[in-house]
This record gives sequence, C-alpha cells and structure tokens, in this order.
Amino acid sequence: MSPDAPTQPGRPVRGATQFLRDILRELEAAPGVSADAPATDEDSDDDPKARLGDVLDRLDERAFGLLLLLLALPCTLPFVYLLPQLVALPMLALAGQMAVGRKHPWLPARLHERSFSLRSFQNVLHRSEKYVGWVERFARPRLSPITGHHGSRLVGALLLVPAASILVPLPGTNTIPGIGVAIASLGVIERDGVLVILGLVIGFVWVALLATLGLEAASLIKDWLAARV
Repeated sequence: MSPDAPTQPGRPVRGATQFLRDILRELEAAPGVSADAPATDEDSDDDPKARLGDVLDRLDERAFGLLLLLLALPCTLPFVYLLPQLVALPMLALAGQMAVGRKHPWLPARLHERSFSLRSFQNVLHRSEKYVGWVERFARPRLSPITGHHGSRLVGALLLVPAASILVPLPGTNTIPGIGVAIASLGVIERDGVLVILGLVIGFVWVALLATLGLEAASLIKDWLAARV
C-alpha cells in the first residue's frame, strides 16, 4: 500500500503500543515461531522467541513507524546501556531508507533472522508505555503532507540526527533522543504531523544542547591545558 494512502475504511483504529502488543500476542500464540528462531541455552517454553522478520511479516503500511518505535522503546528507558547502541544501527538504516524514498522497509538477512525474547520485549513495552502511552491518547491524523510519501523522506533524513546521538555510548545521549524518535514514530503510525514535529524538535533540541555542552567542555579543557603550559 502506498504511504500516501489513507487508512482503509472499517479498519479498527489501534494505538501503536496496542498494535505492537497485539503482534507480540499473535507471535506468542503462533505455532512454530519459537521453534524457527535460533535456539540458545537460555531458551525455554516459558520464554518464547521470535525473529524480527516475524514482526515484519505482520506489519501493514505503517511499517517504518512501527519498526522505528519498536527499536526506540528500549532507548527511552533511563540507565539502559549497550542495548540502545545496538538498536541505533538498524534505526539509522530505517531512517536512511525513508530518506531515499523507499515505500517498504528492507533489512539484511542477518537482522531479518535476529531473534528476541517475546516476554522481555513485552516487559520493555509495558515499562515504556508511561513515556509514550499518554501521547497516543492525543494522536489523530493532522498535517497529512508531513506523513505523506514526500514528507516522509524529509522526516527520515531528520531522524538520522537523534538516531546518531543514540549510537554514541555516553551518558545522556540516548534517553531523550529515544523519546523524540518514539514520538515521531507514533506520528508516522497515526499519520499525525504534529507528533512528528514534536518528536523531531525534542530530539534536535537535546542533541543541540549536548553538542553545545560538549563544545563548552572542550573549550574549558583547552584553556586549562593552555594555562598549564
């Protein structure tokens, strides 16, 4: 379906987190999903696993927004390290694909087959709802050109900035940008241009603040070193 196409009449409207929750429930109930995922010593019947490709197969035209939200949610949690940097690379790839005008996301086979714990992600989704769940209650289709095909190209290019910030393994570089990406992703899913703008502003303002503080700190260190010579 074209990204500019409206939501089909009669389709039930579900918020993004509820849509993800429904997909996770479907995956948990689907026979053979955990069996097809690569097995590890920690796998058990009580901790079913699925592949990222299993999620992709269940997405509709909101695939870019849902995948970005899926990856951004772990980044919204404070004091979580390593995982945000791992998911930042596919986030950059997805934002780049939006920027070049792809209508559907593509992932390398290695990422397509990457498995994850359904229960662990359900826990992440539950913890993250307090950050993004309230936003969904105000979401509705607005400023449609921003979420149309041509607008999505610009949105994808701009999302590269907060996604790149998440990739930096330093304190303060992932939580706020992750929240910004999550809100913008919700806007893409709900076709709400206001949310897209809000998410981008949050991400850009925080990255600009970090860059300013970093430059100030570097200048102070340089002056201190010069005074010591």
